[in-house]
Amino acid sequence: MSNGALPSYLSMAKPNPTGNRTPWYKSTAPAYAGIFLWVVFYMGIAGFLPDTGLGLSLLALVIAALICHFLFYLVPGLFGMKTGYPLYVVGASTYGTKGGFLMPGLLMGLLQFGWFGVNIAVSTDFILQAFGKGPAVDPATGDFSGSAAFTIVAIIWAALAVFVALRGIQYVGKVSTFLPIVPLIMILYVFFANVGSAGSYTPSEAGNSTLGFMALIAMVVGFFATAGAAGVDFGMGNRDKKDIQLGGLVGIGLAIVVAGGLPLIAAAGAHGANPELQGYSFDVIIGQQAGAKLMFALFAIASFAPACFCTFIAGNSIGTMFPTVSKTVMVIIGAIVSLIIAVMGWAFNLGGVFNIIGASFGPICGSMAADYLLSGCKWAGPRKGINWAGYIAWAVGFVVAILPNPMIVKLTGISFSFITPAPVIAFVIGFVLYYVLAKAGYEPPVVEMAAAPAQAEAAPEKAPAKAAPEKAPAEEAKGEEKEEKSK
Repeated sequence: MSNGALPSYLSMAKPNPTGNRTPWYKSTAPAYAGIFLWVVFYMGIAGFLPDTGLGLSLLALVIAALICHFLFYLVPGLFGMKTGYPLYVVGASTYGTKGGFLMPGLLMGLLQFGWFGVNIAVSTDFILQAFGKGPAVDPATGDFSGSAAFTIVAIIWAALAVFVALRGIQYVGKVSTFLPIVPLIMILYVFFANVGSAGSYTPSEAGNSTLGFMALIAMVVGFFATAGAAGVDFGMGNRDKKDIQLGGLVGIGLAIVVAGGLPLIAAAGAHGANPELQGYSFDVIIGQQAGAKLMFALFAIASFAPACFCTFIAGNSIGTMFPTVSKTVMVIIGAIVSLIIAVMGWAFNLGGVFNIIGASFGPICGSMAADYLLSGCKWAGPRKGINWAGYIAWAVGFVVAILPNPMIVKLTGISFSFITPAPVIAFVIGFVLYYVLAKAGYEPPVVEMAAAPAQAEAAPEKAPAKAAPEKAPAEEAKGEEKEEKSK
């Protein structure tokens, strides 16, 4: 098949050159650390303390950190580093040139609207608490109580985020480099205010330590799943394998332990000092501190950058896959859906949200890992049409992993709590099924790309700048001529 038969998102793709690569401590590590310092990550992380206790919870956090790095991030990161291509291009190997329209690129974009809904809900709740209002979710019962004020603030927050994402995201990018310092300082403040009583905390005698341990791992991995697949995009900016490893170990592993562990210890300390305290959500712990209103306001401000990036990534994904569709219109429609999720209170069910994310991207990361190994630890290139090995592996992994979701349990009346940690199980299913189906011949043939060889960026010291094929400029010129004619 000639290069002209490739979809435009592949035929026009160009790898990130080695000259644009940066060290892990300037790119991957701080970017990932900023994700985990978002308050949504540790908002409900202490919810399993009554089951597991503090020590077992911290152990679950460490294991989850290792799973996130080695299973969900490492292969995507290596894919990006070796090819210089972003996720939507690299995914054309695991899902095909046609199948790649949906997964993983477009799915990544659509799920960003779910994250946007969570951001709207939590940020609006924090803003109202900063003005003296009570929490939107009852700490004792977990029931959501909406209000006119909640809806109005949510609409304003969503509108501002969409406007900035479409018009001025470059300014948010500059500010967001420093914004993660704000929640880190507040986490440390809450930690030191409560750590003295952490040793006095005792878990519930009726708690299920095994279930709580697995559920905590599932929550952390579920939160991280999309960011793991996005390791392709982070990796394409790194120089070598060392950058990939160190960027992940520090920005993912260490960040999870710090951003999750400190709030865990603070929650244990708060309940150790006051056993009658209702609720384990981090906003409950914040509410017990001096200067709580200011902290709520600062947490909300620090959440504005993630809100803008959610809509920005979603818009880019839609625009890349469907260049003829108005990105602005699609982003506004998605934002309205996000707003509905927020004002109805659905976004506060963080366990359910993380389950959906983990079920969606667990099998994607697993399939990509199998594809990577089967291709000799390199990118094979885009595969013709639909790669059914990838799609079948994803479908089975998703269906199994989504069963523990509270909505499914409510509809069926069946508890699927034994499927835990669901995102990890989805990863394993995706890996095994892809491997088996690929060996059985369900992988379509690879389609040649006219761009520089896929692995040219993997070892820059061996590939001089002149190594690109001589036909590449000609192909580029043809592409420009076609664009001029279309205009």
